[in-house]
Order: sequence, then C-alpha cells, then structure tokens
Amino acid sequence: MSNTALCELTAIEQRRLIGRKAISPVDLLDAHLARIERVNHAVNAIVSIDEVAARAAAKAAEAAVIRGETLPLLHGLPVGIKDLEETKGLRTTYGSPQYAEFVPDADCGMVASLRAAGALILGKTNTPEFGAGANTINPVFGPTGNPFDPARSCAGSSGGSAVALATGMVPLASGSDLGGSLRNPAAYCGIVGFRPSPGLVPSEKRGLGWYPSSVLGPMARTVPDLAMMLAAMASDDPRDPLSRTVFGRRMVEEREFHPLPELDPATFRVAVTADFGFAPTSAEVRALFADRVARFRGIFASATEGHPDMTGAERAFAVLRAEAFLARHLSTYTHARHMLGPNVIENIEEGLRYTLADMAEAHTLQTQIYRRFGAFFRDFDLIISPAMTVQPTLWTELAPREIDGRKLDTYYAWLALPYGVTLSTHPAIVLPCGVDSRGLPFGIQIVGPRGGDAFLLAAAWAIERALALIPACARPVPDLETLSKAPAIHTLPGADMLAHVGRAA
Repeated sequence: MSNTALCELTAIEQRRLIGRKAISPVDLLDAHLARIERVNHAVNAIVSIDEVAARAAAKAAEAAVIRGETLPLLHGLPVGIKDLEETKGLRTTYGSPQYAEFVPDADCGMVASLRAAGALILGKTNTPEFGAGANTINPVFGPTGNPFDPARSCAGSSGGSAVALATGMVPLASGSDLGGSLRNPAAYCGIVGFRPSPGLVPSEKRGLGWYPSSVLGPMARTVPDLAMMLAAMASDDPRDPLSRTVFGRRMVEEREFHPLPELDPATFRVAVTADFGFAPTSAEVRALFADRVARFRGIFASATEGHPDMTGAERAFAVLRAEAFLARHLSTYTHARHMLGPNVIENIEEGLRYTLADMAEAHTLQTQIYRRFGAFFRDFDLIISPAMTVQPTLWTELAPREIDGRKLDTYYAWLALPYGVTLSTHPAIVLPCGVDSRGLPFGIQIVGPRGGDAFLLAAAWAIERALALIPACARPVPDLETLSKAPAIHTLPGADMLAHVGRAA
C-alpha cells in the first residue's frame, strides 16, 4: 500500500491492519512523515518532531506485533499532541518565548495514557500563546493556516491539531477546550472535535482544582476514530479533583466509548438554534445553518427551534475566564509582563478589575445556566447549533472585533456559541457539514445531555453517517496537491506579526 493510501485510512482501519500484520508501524510512521514533508510548509501545523524517538517507538511496536503480543488499543498509531501538553524529551513551548527551548523530562498524565495505549507521539501541534485566542499564531512558531486556504485562520487554540488531521499528517490528535478551543478548529478545518464532560479526561495540571470550564479532549477525522482515542484518554487520576471516581473506583470504562453502538437518528428529539438567544451569529452563518438544517432535519424524529435560557452567559464566562488566567499567569504579569502576548494580558487586566462580588455573581449565573440546561434536556435528546459565529477570517486578524456591523467588547466575544455550552458542563461535539460559497468548511455543534458522553458519541456517529449521504453536508477534504505547491506560510505577509506585539518592557 502506498504512503498516500496509508494516510487516507481511518485510525481504526490503520490499527486493524497493524493487528493483522498487514502493515508495519514503521511504514505507517514513514507515511505520515512523508505527508508532513509534503504539505506542512504551507500550513505550519506540526511545529516540533523527534523523529529518532518516534522511529524507535515504531520499531518497538513492530517487534511486539511480530512476537504476537497482545496489542493495546492505539498500538502503532502516530498521534499529534497540542503544544500545551508536556511530552517527555520533545520540546513543549506553550507557544510562548518563555518556554521556547523547554524540553520536559516527563509526560503529562494525558500523554502518558496515550503512550500506555500504544500511541506513537509523532510531534507537537501549533497553538496560540498559552492557548489564549481562537487564532493559532504565536511568536515562537508563527501562524498556522487553514488547510482549505492557508491565508485564512484555522481557529484555535487546537488549530495545529485540526490542520494536521485534515491534511493527513496524523490520524489522531489531542486538543483542549475552554471557550471552544478544540471545537472551533474542528469547524474551520472540516474534522471532528469532542469536548467531554469535565473530569472524563483528567488533568493533573488543573490549577483551579474544581474549575470545570477547561477540559482535554480528542480530535479526529471521524467519530469512531475519535471515540477510540477517547477510550484511551479517559482514566482516573486522583490528582484531578474532577476525575471520574468514587472512593477510588473508576466510573468509566474503555468499552463505554469503543466500539460505538449503532443508533437510529430517527429516534432523536432535536432542538436547533442559530444563536442560543445571545450569540452574535453572522448573517452568513445563519443562512448556512438554515440551509443545512433544511437538508438534514428529516432524519430526526423531530427538529424544533429552541434553546435553554442563557441569561447571564456573557457575564459569567467573562469573569470565570479571567479567573483562570489570573490563576495561571498573574505572577508572570507582575514580574515579567513583557514576556506575555496581547491576549493573555487582556484577560489578566480584565480579571484585575473584578471583585469577589463579581466572582460570586459569575458562579451563581453558571449554576443557573447548568440547571436550566438540565431542565431543557427533559424534552430533547440533542441541541444542534452552528459551531462558530463567523466563517474563517484572515489569520492576520487576531480576532473578529465586529460582526455584521456590531462591535464586540472582547477578543473572545465571537466565541459565544461554544462558550455558552462550556458553561453548562454538557459534552459537545463538532461535525463537518459541507462548505460555504468560498469552499471553506462549515461545522455544526451537537450538545448532549449531562454526563451523556457515550450517548452523544453514538448519536454523532449516526448523524455523521447520515450527513455523508446528504448533498452539501458531507465532510470536505482539502486539496493536498495545491498545498504541496503553495509557498511556505512563513513567507506570507504578517507571518511575524507577533514578534514584538505586547513585549515592550
């Protein structure tokens, strides 16, 4: 089988062929390294690689196959890791000049779980500085371009992972999500991104132990691939207070997510909303969403306009987001402000203006939204919305500050569709759903019931299969030949736009 053909296989197909000794983990690694060599210059998705270590791991995986050993779930599969997560022996920069040469001596817990499941850590994927912002550009590695138009944003902050998946550089990749950081790039790049319930994928790095807004999650090209990766990521870690255990007993098992059961979408009661009642959704996205809903609503038992009451969402998210940035970056801001970029500084300075009364109000508002979501799901199985308020903009625009003439107060206001769901703590997944008039991917967000991660994944797989058969709703694929001939993204105007921004002493 050719290198190109190997990269086009799903992760499940790759793993099946490895288990049958039909392909070698070494050949699979070589295929993905060749794909990186072919197109990465145009999009800058993979920013660090330790080929020597990856090849040694691939050879060890190959030897295990030859010996007939029992193989773990992800055995021999190359995986990309977002550059916010520590990888032993492989540079981890967080997109920040402070850590430009940092090489961890240990994996973070999530990466360790993936290695234990047999994954080969192929490389690190680009992210904005400390994950701040839904545009993947930083002063260490520069911008990551959209695989359908490298001059446009791939969103973020898990943009490098999404682009690497869309272009076949890796079959699986990790992401993280606060205000949509893995859902946003999934929508912009035509792949699948899953925000799990808080604690399902534990993080020992959680600075605010009981802060449910930030989660780790899987990204892939198909729902079954994503579910297989989640099965390896979901675990127990007593260092994370949100980890899913009761008195040390693990509450989720691998079999809950992989393999997925087959569900019939004709049994689903669906609510559809273009804006959750408060998001500044653009006219273009509203029209795209209306077109797609008209095409697919017939696959469901019912598809009714509606959404939970989101009163207070903007206020709650602003304060809670700022709280997280103060916890993580206040010391650096106080002693070395010049080492931080504009998005991080904006969040910290916003946080410094809030009071304890503001914090109490924000937590109260989030609790109210959580309860209203629960009540809403008594009548519905799923909520479907657009994934993003606007279609991909140029990456030289750090964030949209205006939508259809409406000025936005913050650089993250345009992320209201994903961050509103974040406040609910419900799981959510983004599926590709065709393209817009410029050939750029359009994504839909599907929200499941509280704690219903396994159900949501099975439902999303049923919807994914149905969308593939509906005109204008299938997953788009970028033109790799065009990307291979494109100029290096670092030669495009604006590629060094963050080299000095926000770094005056």
